[in-house]
Amino acid sequence: MSIIPEEEFQQKPSLNLAPMVDFLFLVVAVFAVLAVTRTAISDFDINLAAVSHEQKEDTKAFGKEQQYIVNLSINEKGQYKWISDTREYVMDNLETIQKELIKQQELGILPNDKQNVKILLHIDKNAHWEPIAQAIFAVKEMGYHINPVYTQE
Repeated sequence: MSIIPEEEFQQKPSLNLAPMVDFLFLVVAVFAVLAVTRTAISDFDINLAAVSHEQKEDTKAFGKEQQYIVNLSINEKGQYKWISDTREYVMDNLETIQKELIKQQELGILPNDKQNVKILLHIDKNAHWEPIAQAIFAVKEMGYHINPVYTQE
């Protein structure tokens, strides 16, 4: 006969919850990261508009009110161009674009109501994202709406 009863030596059935808690923590962390990422991506209010060859001639027909269209482009080297009806003007930097917007508004070419001005940003498919994002933020900083566009091939 022993001092410790035999029942104490027998293994009791138990459930180890540590792996389950670790798994649930990882699931919660993944969903938290997805929620933050989705919010950060959808926070910018950037709309991508497709311009077909038929719509190029009639780009002023965006709504019932008179819409003024400003065409900017970014090439693969990150250079900006102001595209008018007659020619293209190379812009040195974003400040030049902002000054040109102010100048055209002061001259009366662009209306004082910035809601009636659409700025179309034509992006080269090989362009880097940094100058694109900088252009979008610089134009939005001035109070204009900017729409990145692509040409359907």
